Amino acid sequence: MDTPNAQTHPEGSTRVFLIVWFWLLALTAVEVFLGYKQLELRVMLVLLMGLSVVKAALIIAYFMHLRYERASMAAILMPALVIVLVLMNIFLPDSLRLLHMRPH
Repeated sequence: MDTPNAQTHPEGSTRVFLIVWFWLLALTAVEVFLGYKQLELRVMLVLLMGLSVVKAALIIAYFMHLRYERASMAAILMPALVIVLVLMNIFLPDSLRLLHMRPH
């Protein structure tokens, strides 16, 4: 199966994956801790969304091996990220409108 001309695909070691996993665990603990704090809603949302973006970046980079891919692979995925963010900005206000239409 292994031919001398085959390209090798660099991968992270178990140590790297464990370090990333512990960082994800720590970020999750911070999110749970923030959930019990009585912070202003906007501050809470900004903090939780920021931590979620960091966690998603770690997962994509290490567990989906995007960190070890060429830069062109990441450039291919960026338009999908932009589309998702645009769609979220389009549909989120509509969901808030529906929340106010609910009978109390």
